Amino acid sequence: MKHIDILIIDDETKFADMLAKRIELRGCSTAVCYDGKSALGWVKENSDRVSLILLDLRLPDLYGTEVLIGIKKINPVIPVVILTGHGTEKDRKECESLGAYRFIHKPLNIDELMVIFEHIRETSAC
Repeated sequence: MKHIDILIIDDETKFADMLAKRIELRGCSTAVCYDGKSALGWVKENSDRVSLILLDLRLPDLYGTEVLIGIKKINPVIPVVILTGHGTEKDRKECESLGAYRFIHKPLNIDELMVIFEHIRETSAC
């Protein structure tokens, strides 16, 4: 099975699809899920094949922290970067206490994201 560099979990389909294309143009592979439940199912089936997860904080079915908790139960070593357009300092602290690798506000700087991803690749067994 193919290794996936970055899983994008975001209900804004145009944003998620465009982000996936921009990441792929930089030579990385992606997968996309548009809600929390399908994302948790994907991670359960593929947690050994993904290097980084980008997780929107506000999803239609589950809040991002619930998805983060689920991901960490499935595989606690997968780095999860929280993406949000609405997150507060309280959200950031909660996500970090739950094991989020980073907390980034939208709009996303793709170059900043790729630096984070390269750092993860260099410092992990991925």
